[in-house]
Amino acid sequence: MKWSWRIGRVAGIEVFIHATFLILVAFVGASHLVIDQSLPAAVSGMIFLAALFLCIFLHELGHALAAGQFGIKTRDITLLPIGGLARLERMPEKPLQELWVALAGPLVNVVIAILLFGWLLATGTLVPIQSLGVAEGSMIERLMITNVFLVGFNLIPAFPMDGGRVLRAILAAWMDYTQATQIAAAIGQGIAFVFGFLGLMSNPFLVFIALFVWIGAAQEASMVQLKSSLSGIPVARAMLTEFHILAPDDRLAYAVELTLQTTQQDFPVVQTGQVVGILTQNGLVAGLRHSGDQALVASAMNREFQTVDPGEMLEGAFQRLQECHCHTLPAVRQGQLVGLLTMKNLGEFLLFQSALKESPQQRIG
Repeated sequence: MKWSWRIGRVAGIEVFIHATFLILVAFVGASHLVIDQSLPAAVSGMIFLAALFLCIFLHELGHALAAGQFGIKTRDITLLPIGGLARLERMPEKPLQELWVALAGPLVNVVIAILLFGWLLATGTLVPIQSLGVAEGSMIERLMITNVFLVGFNLIPAFPMDGGRVLRAILAAWMDYTQATQIAAAIGQGIAFVFGFLGLMSNPFLVFIALFVWIGAAQEASMVQLKSSLSGIPVARAMLTEFHILAPDDRLAYAVELTLQTTQQDFPVVQTGQVVGILTQNGLVAGLRHSGDQALVASAMNREFQTVDPGEMLEGAFQRLQECHCHTLPAVRQGQLVGLLTMKNLGEFLLFQSALKESPQQRIG
């Protein structure tokens, strides 16, 4: 994620903090300073915030470790002002697995809240909730209450919260996964509508939450619908079979000429019949800036790339295109380049498939 800084690595997972998090730290510190008119109060506020985001990190780590039990790796965890984000390589395919992964995060907060409650009882420092404020009262008790709130908030049955995935997992045990997602997304958007209405009447922050939930539900439904549309279709049906290739000793000037004369943006680099690299448009531009148009393609091509088999299903290939942050996958059969799968022609394939499904002839047949 852009504007994120790496702060460490835990259990083999990279941990990042988003730059906007510093704005929240400054805001909390300033709020405590205004309320109590003292520097120690501001420091106390920032310590509370750090403790809170440690709890949020442990929440996301719970998702990651639960996913790891089902062989699903976590790319990274990013701490944001609105919470955390654990990017899993994929969601579990079985409803029961998704249920456990979704519940793992809130369960971590439940455990933290119980431990903090036990500490307050043991030390005799538990006070009535009414005596607490945003910046007033026991930090331990405020942290306990916040963890309880995090459990309730995350279990709201709406994407992208954990509750939306819990609802989808339960529904998917009784119906098609895509249909379960559509129903869960619709419920989530209904909740978002209620939040938005209440926000306009009372708390503007609810409007922000409503927008967050509405967009998250729409994105989840669209993504699952897309994967469903690609399921069972081989790469060979959507890949490009007419394309240009480059050799490692071609000049970048030739690549520029091909780019301007065709619609192709990324070029496989082939030597003695084998794909040895990919010259992307970004790589071409960088090579031109650094070495000029007489430099060799070999100096600008990407030597680390993924390939796809023409018989592989489009659903898996699409996921790999997303994971590798690339636009093109060479289709290779028995070591020979036979096609290219790009995000652009994949989108065109889906467009034509959708049009065929809506045609009267298709419906009659």
